[in-house]
Amino acid sequence: MERDIEGYLRQHEEKELLRFVAVGSVDDGKSTLIGRLLHDTHGLYEDQLEAVKRASIKGATRGAAAESEIDFSLFTDGLKAEREQGITIDVAYRYFSTSKRKFIIADTPGHVQYTRNMATGASTANVAIILIDARLGILPQSRRHAYIASLLGIPHLVVGVNKMDLRDWSQDVFEAIRAELGAFAERLAFKDVHFVPISALRGDNVVHPSESMPWWTGGTLLELLETLPISADRNLDDLRYPVQYVIRPDLTYRGFAGQIASGVVRVGDEVVALPSNKRTRVVSIDTWEGPRDEAFAPMSVSLRLADEIDVSRGDMLAHPHDLPRVDAAFEAMVVWMSERPLDPERSYLLKHTTQMVRARVEQVRAITDPETLEPRPATTLALNDIGRIAVRTQRPIFHDAYAKNRGSGAFVLIDSITNDTVAAGMIVDAPAPALAPGGERTQVSAAERRARLGQSGAAVTVALPSLEDARALAWVLERQLFDVGRVAFALPASPLVTEGALLACAAGGLVAIAAERGAPRARLRVGDAEWTDVPLDPAEERERLAACLLEALRRRGAWDGH
Repeated sequence: MERDIEGYLRQHEEKELLRFVAVGSVDDGKSTLIGRLLHDTHGLYEDQLEAVKRASIKGATRGAAAESEIDFSLFTDGLKAEREQGITIDVAYRYFSTSKRKFIIADTPGHVQYTRNMATGASTANVAIILIDARLGILPQSRRHAYIASLLGIPHLVVGVNKMDLRDWSQDVFEAIRAELGAFAERLAFKDVHFVPISALRGDNVVHPSESMPWWTGGTLLELLETLPISADRNLDDLRYPVQYVIRPDLTYRGFAGQIASGVVRVGDEVVALPSNKRTRVVSIDTWEGPRDEAFAPMSVSLRLADEIDVSRGDMLAHPHDLPRVDAAFEAMVVWMSERPLDPERSYLLKHTTQMVRARVEQVRAITDPETLEPRPATTLALNDIGRIAVRTQRPIFHDAYAKNRGSGAFVLIDSITNDTVAAGMIVDAPAPALAPGGERTQVSAAERRARLGQSGAAVTVALPSLEDARALAWVLERQLFDVGRVAFALPASPLVTEGALLACAAGGLVAIAAERGAPRARLRVGDAEWTDVPLDPAEERERLAACLLEALRRRGAWDGH
């Protein structure tokens, strides 16, 4: 008997763990689905089952249609307010296992008011399950949740088209929803997207196949969760080891404790300690169970190093051939979680891996509409807004783009007065910071330059069949920009001058560059945006062409006002 128990526990310990989050609009049936999963996989205790049966009979919530039915949502909706309103407010975590995998479920709220709670629950998930009410179809909140799941780097999306029993198990209804949401999901960053028609209340296609939908041959929701390939989702290439604590129990032992954020470390590996850039080797990997030859994310270990180099909390160890970016300025997508709007004049605390540094939001680049995925200009962020910001920290941090490495690409912003978490951030790939003429990074931000000059740096290349005509147009554009109060100048075309013009652009100047490129056209670049082509008609007068280019610069936000 003892051996059987030990064998079972060993087998259970070796099962692969899948974390998934259930999201969707209000009343789409998320809590009911999770309750059904727990019930049908025998993941509930008898006293839990009896308590929910009694509550269902009393009609404590809206879920039970008859005294003989169980309101499955009660297994996760534990708050009094949740049971009274029949909605999910807080994030609830539940656990169950099958013969193939262990599962951690995050049941998140569907109401737009609780988007921040949803983002919190989804931040560590491997899979996002979005429920769609077959009666209502795809709602704005459905798109919002899909976008947030993609933004958080969740690689797999499963769409459960729920309440199929209320649409007579119609295949046409299911296919219409699959086509519409599938087209939207193609614009997002999921590795794969799967659709399953279900009825959470009746249990069809949740754990057991449905006899009411013979047209569906794609398997059940549980079968999909048991077979999704998640082992390749972990980043085992880039070693990122943030040091959490220096262990020094006596004079003979000096270990650096922490959790491996990504990658694999082995005894004998050469590593670089950041920010000192000192190189050394790993001589020992110690764990609670004893020493190991190698360790990988997300294991918590203690590393001993060959050399007595200066390493402390907040430092990071990485392989020398694959270092993170070390920078105090970066851009990020954030979900704003505070009822107090973002204030660019305030200093926040930024928590990144094991570091805590002061930071400022230099600029709000844009707010993204989660329904259309279109950005729109903004100067601040309010509760539940999703936007792109430029951040500057008091000292450099060691980071990667979140899309490449979730462990070193995520951070939170904290209000230093209230200690409230005000934003969850995902670092994005961004253009390199502006360079001073000597090649060093400037200490003055683009936002500060715009505030001083009232304009962003912009470059214009002018191409006409005749170099003389191109130069003449550049001079006219320079004159018109100057006449409307802008700082601008024209330069002749050459690789050296073009590089100098881009540096002037980074410094906030408006630059017109003459160049002969064959076909008539102009190219515009404002700030860090991409180059934009503007066609030119050589038959037009120079003043008119220059006026069109000036208007194009103004529309692209090259300066404030008119």
